[in-house]
Amino acid sequence: MTTEIDRRLEAIWRIESPRLIAGLTRVVRDVGVAEELAQDAFVAALTQWPESGIPDNPGAWLTTTAKRRAIDRFRRDEVLVRKTDQLARETPLSTSIEAELENLDQDVGDDMLRLIFIACHPILSREARIALTLRLLGGLTTIEIARAFLTPEPTIAQRIVRAKRTLSEAHVPFELPPANERAARLSSVLEVIYLIFNEGYSATSGDDVVRPELCQDALRLGRVLAHYMREEGEVLGLVSLMELQFSRSAARAGADGRPVLLADQDRLRWDRVLISRGLHALERAQALGAYGPYTVQAGIAACHARAATFDDTDWKRIAALYDALAEQLPTPVVRLNRAVAIGMAFGAEAAVPLVDELSDEPALRSYYLLPAVRGDLFERMSRFSDAIMEFERAATLAVNERDQKFLRARAAACRNR
Repeated sequence: MTTEIDRRLEAIWRIESPRLIAGLTRVVRDVGVAEELAQDAFVAALTQWPESGIPDNPGAWLTTTAKRRAIDRFRRDEVLVRKTDQLARETPLSTSIEAELENLDQDVGDDMLRLIFIACHPILSREARIALTLRLLGGLTTIEIARAFLTPEPTIAQRIVRAKRTLSEAHVPFELPPANERAARLSSVLEVIYLIFNEGYSATSGDDVVRPELCQDALRLGRVLAHYMREEGEVLGLVSLMELQFSRSAARAGADGRPVLLADQDRLRWDRVLISRGLHALERAQALGAYGPYTVQAGIAACHARAATFDDTDWKRIAALYDALAEQLPTPVVRLNRAVAIGMAFGAEAAVPLVDELSDEPALRSYYLLPAVRGDLFERMSRFSDAIMEFERAATLAVNERDQKFLRARAAACRNR
């Protein structure tokens, strides 16, 4: 049974561990060793705090404890002693490991940025980047990551171990990428954060429509990144997109857990605070001249957020924004979404040829939303036999159980027309 102190300790770890690991990595130059030292400090907290009480500044307590553990480890471990010698050669002779550790709680912003860029380094596979980011920056345990992505725990553990080993063996420096590499590396960071968000917002498997914890983890990462990269408009664009999308999460499933279409959602259940924050972030992104893919998608989400009812939605504006997005990201999924918007703006008949063009796209052959979109278009055109066939096919392709039931229900509704 989870107690109140357990919940507080978990919250403290998720908030403080990224900063602690980031600072330690700056000193020890090894993200794996830094994580171990941070965990050692937290184990000490788990032993002492239930009896002594949680200190007023738990972050400072963990930092002090981590410093002591690091110094002890450096002194007794021959491998780390050699690391100390190496660092002594790389830094001014007057600077010692102990002196660096004394400054552990300084330059937090730079350390956090460096850790984000390391966890999302392109040298790692996409799956490894996601797992390592959630572990180091989300404060999630291996079990929690495995549960979130419905992946066996040993698989997640291996990804994390391999990722840390890859970074160590490649001698990836703990520094921000040079200016000429930063745009490409930032793209990788934003992609990882949005992948985490999307897995929570539109769960690809399992029995839930939304996994809010993953969305909240991604939002927290995005906000941290935006805080430290204030002049990067596309970062704000991503934050805006996630805020606006997540604002609708409470209305996306009914009391029975089944998905609720956008047209049928109770907009009173949309989170007006998140909408306000998302619109503000979008304004800031656009003021910085950001018109990248995340900012454009945030503009699309803003059209939905501003509409009092579904019928008030500015679908022509959305279709125009999808035209712009398709120029930047001409992916099959973007083209499919563009077809949906055109169908809403100009009629289902206008969208069918665009969807038909995507039928032979290899990336969409097993994508359940392609036949689901076709089914919706056919239903709106009163072609119910065709709609039934498409909804049934979509149900066989969907992995999420709620989606399967929902699509079969739509097929059944067409049979009764």
